[in-house]
Amino acid sequence: MPVEELPNFKDWLFDRDRDLELQSFTRAEVLTGDWQPLVEEAKKQLDGFKGRLGIHGPFWGIPIDSMDPDVRTVVSTRMLQGLEVCEALDATHMVIHSPYNAWMYNNFPALPTWIANADERVHDTLAPAVKRAEEIGTTIVLENIEDKDPHARVNLAASFGSDAVAVSVDTGHAELSRHMCGAPPPDHFIRAAGSRLAHVHIQDIDGYGDRHWQIGTGCIAWHGVFEALSTIDANPRLVLELKDYTKIMPSMAFLEREGLGQ
Repeated sequence: MPVEELPNFKDWLFDRDRDLELQSFTRAEVLTGDWQPLVEEAKKQLDGFKGRLGIHGPFWGIPIDSMDPDVRTVVSTRMLQGLEVCEALDATHMVIHSPYNAWMYNNFPALPTWIANADERVHDTLAPAVKRAEEIGTTIVLENIEDKDPHARVNLAASFGSDAVAVSVDTGHAELSRHMCGAPPPDHFIRAAGSRLAHVHIQDIDGYGDRHWQIGTGCIAWHGVFEALSTIDANPRLVLELKDYTKIMPSMAFLEREGLGQ
């Protein structure tokens, strides 16, 4: 949720020191401007909060595998700016977006060096951010967006050889990729991530668009998702990422009724 929503959910967040992700720091105009007042307000609202705190990092228009070296320089700068915010907040995760999509997956046999070259560009882009994340104790988590192969991000995260790079699964994105391009369902993405899974965006969809709907109103098989979570050797942050913040509590009520969350 954005910083301005914190007062509306403070009691609920503090009740069990729930995992929290602030999403006020994704845009370039924020990261290049005066974001300190936002951080100060968040720290004021979260005084005494003991839950795991992170941010959604920059992603609008900044692909981490760009073939243009000048673009990679800009992207690298944005990532470092996001980590500045993390350091100021004492936030310990930052979400960034996967470089992979179905086009790459389907064309890989004809372009066998494409993935290797893309991964090399990702390393070039993220190397300064990974080093900085290690220094400040923040984990960069790679979120699936248009991914068809649930293992590709896992392999990419592992290739950094750093505890500061891990994997995120967005349930809605995985389900959307299943409908759009034949990707596996969300529980397969969770199992593929295994011990490298550090973060999950929980949102529901109808299979047509990236809806970020209330949990239980779409087509995701939630019992399968939580069964998969129970089988892996990881303790990922579980974050409700909903378009309508008023649907957070009904979503929690659904998870509680189904015996899946609290």
